[in-house]
Amino acid sequence: MDVPALYAQIIRAIGDGTGAADSLLHVHAGMVILVLSRLVTGRRLSTPIPLLTVALFEAGNEILDRLHYGSWRWHDTSLDIVNTLFWPLVLYVGLRCFPRSHH
Repeated sequence: MDVPALYAQIIRAIGDGTGAADSLLHVHAGMVILVLSRLVTGRRLSTPIPLLTVALFEAGNEILDRLHYGSWRWHDTSLDIVNTLFWPLVLYVGLRCFPRSHH
């Protein structure tokens, strides 16, 4: 079984089925993985675990893309990484730098 090809086919079907741009799908995927990681691990979003989970899933996504296409497509890869990690990173930094105050 060609796992990278199957993965690429599933990702393509999601894009075709939703009509959403690849960049928007990366934003949504990053946020869904962040929230699911928070729920599954019980760790707050201000801890590194949910953010690292998003990073690991994105790394896996890019490795499967690399295996499927046979080479790194750096322009696409770098945009995917930025789109996937941007909002989870903003939330993490914001929650770390501005913790909730108890007045």
